[in-house]
Amino acid sequence: MKANKINRRTFLSRTAIAAGALTVPSIITSPIFGKDAPSNRVNLAMIGVGGRGTGVMGWFAGNDDVRFVAVCDPRKAHRDRAINQLDQRYGSNITKGYNDFRVMLERDDIDGVVVCTQDHWHVPAAIYAARAGKDMYVEKPLSTSMAWAMELRKAIKRNGSVFQYGTQQRSSGHFRFACELARNGYVGEIQRVEAWCPSIIPEGSAAKEKKFGSTTPAPLPPEFDYNMWLGPAPFATYTPDRCTSQGTYHIYDYALGFVAGWGAHPLDIAQWGLGRDDTSPVYYEGSGDIPTQGLYDTVSDWDIYCKYADGMPMRFMDYNTARPVVMKYRKRWAGHGTTFFGTDGWVSVDRGGISVSDEKLKQIKLKPSDVHLYNSPDHARNFVECIKSRAKTINPFESAIRSDTISHMSDICIRLNTAIKWDPEKEKIIGNDMASKMLNRPMRSPWHI
Repeated sequence: MKANKINRRTFLSRTAIAAGALTVPSIITSPIFGKDAPSNRVNLAMIGVGGRGTGVMGWFAGNDDVRFVAVCDPRKAHRDRAINQLDQRYGSNITKGYNDFRVMLERDDIDGVVVCTQDHWHVPAAIYAARAGKDMYVEKPLSTSMAWAMELRKAIKRNGSVFQYGTQQRSSGHFRFACELARNGYVGEIQRVEAWCPSIIPEGSAAKEKKFGSTTPAPLPPEFDYNMWLGPAPFATYTPDRCTSQGTYHIYDYALGFVAGWGAHPLDIAQWGLGRDDTSPVYYEGSGDIPTQGLYDTVSDWDIYCKYADGMPMRFMDYNTARPVVMKYRKRWAGHGTTFFGTDGWVSVDRGGISVSDEKLKQIKLKPSDVHLYNSPDHARNFVECIKSRAKTINPFESAIRSDTISHMSDICIRLNTAIKWDPEKEKIIGNDMASKMLNRPMRSPWHI
């Protein structure tokens, strides 16, 4: 499949050159041979164009050498909205809508897909894409099932797909700099890490009814393929809050909740700053709450203590738990962040900026001999460039599955109310059969991987 894709581009270039040799034009225009030539253009397709998907689509569509030739969503209203936006941008009707991404992936003119579905569809859609020979950008968190994610790894390796994980913080300069300060010993030898993020939404704040989402059955919206939306998840009666963004974030059939959906960001930065993209902690203990009323049944508040194989500790908290902890050393509060504590100080980073134990740390200029981390000023652009070059993205699959593992182990630890031991080499839970079974989720027939 990859060879065919490269040959297609080569064929277009050679055809243009051959035509030029025959006709001998006096002017050769840049659309034929320049950066926007068909052979240089990346054709993308969207899987999921709801609120988040439409926003992500805009990041990619802003690149002149990118064309969205297809969008897929089980809601016709979402498809039509996305197509209309793209038609206005391109000035022509080049984007086709699909209800079933499997049909869309049969097209041989699609180079890569951007997966922005609800969480439980992330990995199954990506597996289908990899098997179809496509590259993929997959929104965080990675998966609701570790077993599914491991199957995606096999599909990516087998098909040579480029993978980009949608944790955009790695492409932000101040996150990179904070990790470089930690990696290069500018706060001394790292002793421990703290990571925190938002919890489940406050009761009733974004739901049709209180008690964490309405359980009252409701008629399906018009032209909505609810069966396709559910896909491999268990069948459930449609309710007003089930298929909203908050429902898909906080219903366990579709997600792990913000312990993964938001936790992916600070945990990813923790892993990057520690240089541990190829592993994850080996021990987890702690506690958390799970709502007992309404639809939403993912972990809400949590406080997890992790430990890596070399003894390095990390504390992972929701923002309610974290605030009194973090504000003991930081002057500015942020609802998410990652802090590296060293023998000579600390550096803490969130989307609002960097906080440090000594302001002089912000003025440090890295030496040539220091570790200089992957520099990607634009996450979407990085994926596009890597499709062309076949290089690794700033957030390849291995970093994604390793940080996602922390969320899974935290969730299992809380749900079983027990400590979890994890073998990151064999990627297995040690000595707990019940916990091990939670690494996989059965798929509703006829779906399988």
